[in-house]
Amino acid sequence: MTFSLAGLLGNSAPGHATGIDRPAVNLTALANLNVLSPQNVPQIAPAATPVAPVEQNSVEPAVDTAKSEAEEFDTLAQAVAAQDSAAASDALQCLAGAIYFESKGEPLTGQLAVAEVIINRAKSGRFPADVCGVVKQRGQFSFVRGGEIPSINAGTAYRTAIAVAKVALASAWNSPADKALYFNTPDRRPSVRAVKVASIGNHVFYR
Repeated sequence: MTFSLAGLLGNSAPGHATGIDRPAVNLTALANLNVLSPQNVPQIAPAATPVAPVEQNSVEPAVDTAKSEAEEFDTLAQAVAAQDSAAASDALQCLAGAIYFESKGEPLTGQLAVAEVIINRAKSGRFPADVCGVVKQRGQFSFVRGGEIPSINAGTAYRTAIAVAKVALASAWNSPADKALYFNTPDRRPSVRAVKVASIGNHVFYR
């Protein structure tokens, strides 16, 4: 069977080649077939970007010594117990020596009051301007020998004295002998005119 391709082509009209009446086709609708409305577009979640773990700084933050030392405590005993027993500075050693020789065995408040007297003197402008100068001032403290503090056995009493000295220097606890510049035993008074501010243990404190 032989077909004439030329004949077929000659008899075929473009509008009838597929059986579709082209003029009847809505061209706008055809154009819209290629455009998906937003609500029909599948939403694809963006790929998660891996986040590198944040490395912790291996350097310890600087400690604010003043703030640490000024930590609040419920009792003087807690403040004393929180201190270590290392006497790191000359001022601390001098103050602890005075506390030890003048008030070991006294209540903690009495030991703190002795420390307060020495610190107040250093600030007053009427005595040497530093703690060691106050403690070693000639004629002021009987335990001082030749301008020096005698050696001390580093036992419990001395460790307590160091802790009390640290509390006093850091102003970590308010002394009941605030502003006192002198202290003595109850049977003796200072050689200067002074006002009594407190009586603690075996000492009376004056300003």
